[in-house]
Amino acid sequence: MKRATTLFLKIAVILIGIPIIALCIFLVPKIGDFAGELYPEMVYMKSLVLTDMYAAAIPFYFALYQAFRLLNYIDKNQAFSELSVKALKNIKYCAITISSLYLLGMPLYYLMGKRVDPPSFIPMGLVIIFASMVIAFFAAVLQRLLQEAIHIKSENDLTV
Repeated sequence: MKRATTLFLKIAVILIGIPIIALCIFLVPKIGDFAGELYPEMVYMKSLVLTDMYAAAIPFYFALYQAFRLLNYIDKNQAFSELSVKALKNIKYCAITISSLYLLGMPLYYLMGKRVDPPSFIPMGLVIIFASMVIAFFAAVLQRLLQEAIHIKSENDLTV
C-alpha cells in the first residue's frame, strides 16, 4: 500500500512538472514578446520578464526534484532521517526563492498590467507569490515536526 501511494505521488510530481515546462517553452516567450511590444522604448523589458520567469522555473524544478527524493526516502524507510529534513529545508528555500523572484518582478508586471485593459499580470504574480509562501511555511512546519520526531526517536533508541 505504501509503495502504491508513493508511486502515485511520484507520478503526480512528474505530472506537475510537465505543464510548467510547456509554459516555459510556449507561453513565457510570448509574454516576453508582449512585454517588449507594450514598451518598445524600454529595450530591456522583454529580457527582464524572460529572466524573471525562467529564473523562477529553476528553483521550481529543484523543489520537484527534492520532493521526488523525499518520496524515495519514504520508500526506503528513511523518512525519519536527516536526509528528509534536508530535502524539506531545500523545498522551503526554493519556495522562498520563487516568491522573492516574483516579488522582484512585480514592478514589471505592474507596468504590463497598466497597459492591458484587465490587469491580469498583477493577480497572476500575487497568486504565485502567495502560493510559494504557503508552500514555504508548510515545508518549514513539516521540517520542524520531522526534526522533533527524529529527536524523540533517537531518545527512545537510547533508552531501549
